[in-house]
Amino acid sequence: MIQLGTFTFAGPAGPIEGLYKPGSERPARAAILSHPHPSFGGTMHNKVVFRSAKAFERLGYPSLRYNFRGVGRSAGSFEEGIGEAEDVRAALDWMAHEHPGIPLLHCGFSFGNSVGTPVASADPRVDRLVCLGTATASFPFQQLADVALPKLFVQGAHDEHGPLDELRAGLARVAQPWQLVVVEDADHFFTGHLEDLEAAIVAHLSAPSEDPPV
Repeated sequence: MIQLGTFTFAGPAGPIEGLYKPGSERPARAAILSHPHPSFGGTMHNKVVFRSAKAFERLGYPSLRYNFRGVGRSAGSFEEGIGEAEDVRAALDWMAHEHPGIPLLHCGFSFGNSVGTPVASADPRVDRLVCLGTATASFPFQQLADVALPKLFVQGAHDEHGPLDELRAGLARVAQPWQLVVVEDADHFFTGHLEDLEAAIVAHLSAPSEDPPV
């Protein structure tokens, strides 16, 4: 078992740089986190991704942050979301291997949400989706039309890449169950509201039905 810290694991374009945090002894699930757009400085160290990992730490979930191809120590180069979807699959495979039999959760922010959510939603090992800072112009709402997995959407009230009216129109095409949490006064990066973002994730996954199995 990999311990806390950075490492590399096998990916389709070569080694992928990851940052793993172990969870509790009997976690309810394990989380994989996908970062924002590499072309605009997105990495696994992004503040939103980091704060989301803190939420999963509070919940006792082991978590894996990773860099898409061409970012940090990950091999390869940017491939317009097509190659990055393969990286998501590799991250899911790694976590499933490390935690066999435990349900997986995918948490994506912005680009990581648009690319990672459809991949994770089609993976039978995944039982929860967390979608942060949904960029409405690129998010594949229609691909979730028949996806019955529970889904949490957290959006800043002033998200410049995901206006609430556009997001709500898109969510009308998404299969239930889903929950939308709007963080008041927050922008796309939840500037000044990262604590609210963390609290929204923890609250959603701490509901009575989310208690770890006995």
